[in-house]
Amino acid sequence: MGLTKTEIFTEEQNRLAVMLKAIAHPARIAILQEIIKSNTCICGDLVDELGLAQPTISQHLKELKNAGLIQGTIEGVSVCYCINPPVWNELKEQMGGFFATYDLKNTCC
Repeated sequence: MGLTKTEIFTEEQNRLAVMLKAIAHPARIAILQEIIKSNTCICGDLVDELGLAQPTISQHLKELKNAGLIQGTIEGVSVCYCINPPVWNELKEQMGGFFATYDLKNTCC
């Protein structure tokens, strides 16, 4: 997380920041959308679907996997990726809770 002092934040805050940082790139959002749309593991279709170079896609997949949002399995000579349901649900719950903490009934600015 750069130069921030992560130890002064809660584990939940740090975990949420890692996941959000991983999806904070349009290519990664597109990759996640393709994986979700396919509703199955994706092996090599992303290059054709997104129009990005294989090394670029591989780097983005690595970031998503490191954050735990996707998981990969080896099938033959390729790695196939799919959504990691427990982590995806964790992100969904945390973001829902985060947005629910703000009450829109008054304006301040």
